Amino acid sequence: MDVRTERPSELQDAVAARAARRGDQRRAKIALLGRPGGIAQADEPSRVATRIDRLGRYYPDVRPVSPAAIAAGEPAAMTAAGAILERIILTDDLLGVGYLEGGVTAAAAVGRVNIRDERGRLVGYGTGSLVSPELLLTNHHVLPDAATAGFSVIEFDYQDGVDGLPLPVRAFGLDPDRFFVADEGLDFALVAVKAADGELGPFGFNRLIGTEGKAIVGDFVTIVQHPQGGKKQVALRENRVVDVLDDFLHYETDTEPGSSGSPVFNDQWEVVALHHASVRADGHAEFGNFLNEGIRVSKLLKFLAEKPFPADRQALLDRLSTRPERASRTPVPDGAPQVLTLTMPVDIRLRAEPAAAEETGRIDPDYSNREGYDPGFLPGHTVGLPTLPDALLPLAAINRQATTEPRYVLPYHHFSVVMHKERALAFFTAVNIDGRTSQALRREADHWSLDPRVAESEQLGEEIYRANPLDRGHLVRRLDPAWGATAAIAQLGNDDTFHFTNCSPQHKDFNQNKTTWAGLEDYVLNNAANHELKVSVVTGPVLAEDDDQYRGARLPRQFWKVVAMVKADGTLSATAYLLSQESLIKGLEVAAEFSYGAYRTYQVPVRRIETLTGLSFGTLPDADPLTGLESTTEATEIRGAADLVL
Repeated sequence: MDVRTERPSELQDAVAARAARRGDQRRAKIALLGRPGGIAQADEPSRVATRIDRLGRYYPDVRPVSPAAIAAGEPAAMTAAGAILERIILTDDLLGVGYLEGGVTAAAAVGRVNIRDERGRLVGYGTGSLVSPELLLTNHHVLPDAATAGFSVIEFDYQDGVDGLPLPVRAFGLDPDRFFVADEGLDFALVAVKAADGELGPFGFNRLIGTEGKAIVGDFVTIVQHPQGGKKQVALRENRVVDVLDDFLHYETDTEPGSSGSPVFNDQWEVVALHHASVRADGHAEFGNFLNEGIRVSKLLKFLAEKPFPADRQALLDRLSTRPERASRTPVPDGAPQVLTLTMPVDIRLRAEPAAAEETGRIDPDYSNREGYDPGFLPGHTVGLPTLPDALLPLAAINRQATTEPRYVLPYHHFSVVMHKERALAFFTAVNIDGRTSQALRREADHWSLDPRVAESEQLGEEIYRANPLDRGHLVRRLDPAWGATAAIAQLGNDDTFHFTNCSPQHKDFNQNKTTWAGLEDYVLNNAANHELKVSVVTGPVLAEDDDQYRGARLPRQFWKVVAMVKADGTLSATAYLLSQESLIKGLEVAAEFSYGAYRTYQVPVRRIETLTGLSFGTLPDADPLTGLESTTEATEIRGAADLVL
């Protein structure tokens, strides 16, 4: 018997009516998509600008484009927007391997809904997706009420493995008594899954994000589904958004009955819609005769935010914003220790963008528990913070909550910062990195915060980054302090890096040679001669008097770092690096025409950094392998690991 979910005729009629009403607009949008740069014109200017901003979270070289400039049709803005969207969205389908890895992770949370009646008989199929550690999202017409949900079952891993053989299916009942909410107008149902602690962990979940900018007309979407109740399949990137309505997305894709309740993903594997219906649209579809409709995630979340719930159910709903952690499902041999390994996608972005209001920051507001940089972190050696000379001490911003000296130190989780109050930038940051317990935490939406321990006038905030080619550049990299015995401890260090005190404005062309610069800590940390895989890194800008003026601030043109480790023989090694132009290295001359794209990475003596900054690094110059070998005016360009002297 072919058992499937039948969509109510009134639902089909409503979708068909919306499709018919929007026929002319849809055809116009599709026509624009066929023109060079047309993707920047096929949707509302504000939506295009927001989409570009969101893409900047995944692509380091993407810069914001003003929605007003797009709306006005300014040639430069339209060219920039079109180039970004065509390069990323209208790609030739040569995508990074990370796209596939992200898809495997996202698909794990999708299952087949077996719809049953009060007698336990199977009456239909649908698709559902975990969107929190306990809650499953599907359509209202799949689970129209709590009673139906209570009789029904969700099955995960109803699919073939890489060897072509079926995976073991895991089935769970639903628990509407614990949580159930549904709405016929938006055609969604959200229900708790009945499972013991930890049972759902291996499947993870796909977090719902209310922020705009996840999809615009022209975006490709991917649907993970159980068509006709069959094994899990993927309609992979052959699907284009052709219209965006207030509550719905319209897209062209291959879906069948049983696909109701499927999550619709963008190329970054963010859920953009809940699929619920398809209708014939003869003459209106460029790639086929069926038009599909999904409910926009932002509208679902808005509905839930406006609806009152009892405290226990609200607590479950609040977990929709929880970051997913997926447990490894690698089989363990009989008798072997049962080890639970949490794995998360590695994020290698080197800059950040501000998050929208819905994606609130996660920074711990209680600053009393920050221990900061540990001078005794390296085994057998003490590496203290750099000290300020008497001339610079009056310029150090005071930590208003400090209870110990020096009061200008701002401690965070696994790192510390000292601020220059007039430049409103860091003198330096110092971080301890433990390679043995580091956690490759997934990057969520960035949300930069001012540090309340320092006056706002003593730290550059968001205003300097608005509508310009400046990046919010981490000094302490996001994952450097992300270590500890648990993922929760590592997350505290990760989150603390999103303070503006740890941020320096960097021109978008700054990181032309970013791979060499950003990889220095990684190479030193994982070098075979590094004892116990520990590193302490001090980083900062060169705060020169002739730095370029911009919006009342001066933008640093050079950056430095000093990296300390203990070698296998127990001796300390301290090496220094400068990101600069060669003309500025030799004698620190002022370049006649400064080019932000001309940066290179150099290894220099530690004493060179002392000269540039006025800071004192104590005994570290004595641990520098360049000491006594090179003149303090020399610099060696680093093109690869072979050029490093450790």
